[in-house]
Amino acid sequence: MTSLGFNPSDFNVFQLEGFNERMQQIYARVRPKLLRLGDELAPALTRRLRMEFFPHVAKHARRTVNPPPETWAAFGPSPKGYKRFGYLALCISGAGIHARVVVKPEADHRPEMGQLLKTRSVELAKAFSGTEIGQYTKWDFRQMPQQFTADEGFFSALGCNLEKKNGGLDVGFGWPIRTAVQLDRDELLDAFAELEPLYRMLRVAASERTTR
Repeated sequence: MTSLGFNPSDFNVFQLEGFNERMQQIYARVRPKLLRLGDELAPALTRRLRMEFFPHVAKHARRTVNPPPETWAAFGPSPKGYKRFGYLALCISGAGIHARVVVKPEADHRPEMGQLLKTRSVELAKAFSGTEIGQYTKWDFRQMPQQFTADEGFFSALGCNLEKKNGGLDVGFGWPIRTAVQLDRDELLDAFAELEPLYRMLRVAASERTTR
């Protein structure tokens, strides 16, 4: 088993108050590890989930009001970018490491994604078998988010939110620092595989809309 390579000091950079110092440490300590992991995990995800993935590592603006509370490597269907699609994300924050499915408000085909989640909420609930899943929308970045049972109502609510004008989706699993430093790649891939039914449905909704 190969660990992801993060250590406690990597998580501490998100607690730094000064903007310049935090940005410097994120780019010096955390981002190089995400670049390496992105290149290594994308082909592994492609094989495991039988969908093509391209890695993208977050580029934070050097001049902004607030220092970033987390950073990430995103895995999506296009080599040109990821924010216009649903994507998988390996995120690191001051709370730990997170494996998530994300749809940003600027993504294409959100209404179609939302409609499909509502239509197939029972199917998704069966696929997740009552798993507890974290809701990362509007979380505080300091501790793991609230957990919800992945039942029919959970997926219907996700679908309704995607249909809103500025709605999105951000759910997944997390490991607090004490376990995140020991997290290995197989465990992370297992988590993404567990999220695969939801991610695949989002991808299907987008592709069906594109091919009409």
